Amino acid sequence: MLPPWRSPLSSAIHRNRSKPHCRYFQLATVTPEGYATNRTVVFRGFLEDEQSSLKIITDARSAKIKDIEHQSQGEVCWYFTKTREQFRINGSLRLVTPEEADTDLQKARKITWHNLSDAARSQFAWPNPAQPAVDKEAFLVDPPNANIPLSNFYLLLLIPRKIDHLQLKGEPQQRCLYQLEKDATWSNILVNP
Repeated sequence: MLPPWRSPLSSAIHRNRSKPHCRYFQLATVTPEGYATNRTVVFRGFLEDEQSSLKIITDARSAKIKDIEHQSQGEVCWYFTKTREQFRINGSLRLVTPEEADTDLQKARKITWHNLSDAARSQFAWPNPAQPAVDKEAFLVDPPNANIPLSNFYLLLLIPRKIDHLQLKGEPQQRCLYQLEKDATWSNILVNP
C-alpha cells in the first residue's frame, strides 16, 4: 500500500511533466565539519519494490559522499512551477554501492545505470570532480557499457520519514504534514500554511 503522500506527489510530477526543470530538486545534507550544504539533483524515480524511496544518482568521487557517510540524514525541497506546490521531504539517505549485499538494491542500481542516457553515463568516466581543471579532451570519452555500472556509480536513496506539502494556489493556501510513525504507519494532518 502506498503511503498517503505518494498520491499528491505523483500527481504533481504528472501534472508538471511538460516542465523538464521539475525533475530537479535540492538536496540538503550536513558536512563532517557541521556546515549545511545543498545541491541540485535529478529525480530518477521511486524504488520499484517499495514505492516510497526516491532515487538519485551520485559519483563516489563527489563531496556529498563524505556528507552522507558522516550523517545519513537529508532533506529535499522540490518545487513544481506549474501547479505551484512545494514538497519538503526529510529522511535517511542510503548509498547503494557496488559492494551492496542486498540483491534487490544491487538490481535497482544496475537498472538505474542502464536507464541513463549515454551523456549521463559518460560523466562518470570524466576526470575527478573538484580537482584542478584539465584539458577539454579529457572529457571526450566513449559512453560506458550500459549494462555494467562503473564502480564510482552509486545509487542514492532518500527514504522519507517526514513530508511537508504546501499548495500555494488557492485562498487560503493548503498545507499537509505527513510523518512516519514508530509503528511504520503514516500520519497526516492539515495545518495552517
